[in-house]
Amino acid sequence: MSFDRLIKRIIELKNPTVVGLDPKLDYVPEFIRRRYLDNDGWTLKAAAKAIFDFNQAIIDQIHDVVPAIKPQAAYYEMYGHYGMRTLEKTIRYARLNGMFVITDGKRNDIGATMEAYANAHLGAVTIGDSQLEPFGADALTVNGYLGTDGIKPLVDICRERDKGIFVLVKTSNPSSGELQDRLLDDGTPIYAAMGDMCEKWGADTIGEYGYSAVGAVVGATYPRQLSELRERLPHTMFLVPGYGAQGGGAEGLVGGFDKNGLGAIVNSSRAVMCAYKKEGCDERDFAGAARREVLRMRDDITQRLR
Repeated sequence: MSFDRLIKRIIELKNPTVVGLDPKLDYVPEFIRRRYLDNDGWTLKAAAKAIFDFNQAIIDQIHDVVPAIKPQAAYYEMYGHYGMRTLEKTIRYARLNGMFVITDGKRNDIGATMEAYANAHLGAVTIGDSQLEPFGADALTVNGYLGTDGIKPLVDICRERDKGIFVLVKTSNPSSGELQDRLLDDGTPIYAAMGDMCEKWGADTIGEYGYSAVGAVVGATYPRQLSELRERLPHTMFLVPGYGAQGGGAEGLVGGFDKNGLGAIVNSSRAVMCAYKKEGCDERDFAGAARREVLRMRDDITQRLR
């Protein structure tokens, strides 16, 4: 299954991390912005071109260290169709460089509409005699709160095309507990019930390493729940946001991994993209700073998994 490919790459690189490529134009060094804004004017097209250059340079520097990227679709959608083209190009460039790609889209719908989302991000569409992949990601984040009707079309695509999904279970944001921590009549927190559904939805897609094609998003900012869910969901791969900029520390991440140091992949976004600002180095070394940050993050996490 899809997450077997991801886990193999994690083992190969000895690095259970993913870089979130969620670029605002302000994150892009001025010398890149100027290159396009001076030529194309202050336009959506120029912004999207600058962002792709930024992404490409970071991928060039990290693809041999980090197994995956996670572009958040909203950061591309806000630049219109030019931004969506940049998302597509970023996904394809990362995959050409051997990286696993998780599109962070948090899609949620039912029936034919969810099939359309599934085909757009993970599958293919038929045009004449051709089957064409619109975006071609390896995995997609989804919202499971419409229940099985919203997940089944995705699981079908995962099974057919070797893809994966990550369902929102216990998210990293401060207000997540307003709903997710509420108790059902039997005393089960809603987040745990959603995790149980992930185990059920992925039951017939278990791969070589014991994980299904249905993963869960579980925030680093809630280490107790992360450990609890790891024990409760033995076949569910975790995508763990919240490390670094959101306050999640490496110490609290350990509980999200299994006894072999697998089963989770930890995301960092701003800390990598803006590493050159934190370092105060020459902005032309922004990609080098990103590489130094992912190496620091790798070492910070892996030393606690030994």
